[in-house]
Amino acid sequence: VQLQASGGGLVQAGGSLRLSCAASGSIFSPNVMGWYRQAPGKERELVATVTSGAVTNYAEFVKGRFTISRSNAKNTVYLQMNSLKLEDTAVYYCYADISRSDYWGQGTLVTVSS
Repeated sequence: VQLQASGGGLVQAGGSLRLSCAASGSIFSPNVMGWYRQAPGKERELVATVTSGAVTNYAEFVKGRFTISRSNAKNTVYLQMNSLKLEDTAVYYCYADISRSDYWGQGTLVTVSS
């Protein structure tokens, strides 16, 4: 199973970015897909998840700014990030739960500048 993430980059505070992550290599569709992030010197933390039934879960610090969605047909999860803040700077990791096994993407760097 591979998770291929894309969409990171450099953006000014207040700007927007959209991350994408496609899962491939499994005959099973992911139950849960989501995003975690890890800032320098900090532990990895949950950003948002979405189930195959479109039930979403967000960390408090992104509520109202980030939106997670997915295409079950494409086994792809998206993260629309708006009103980005300096503290959102981190490596963002795609996650998928497929048949009760956890899979991680390679990470994509999001840098928010002032």
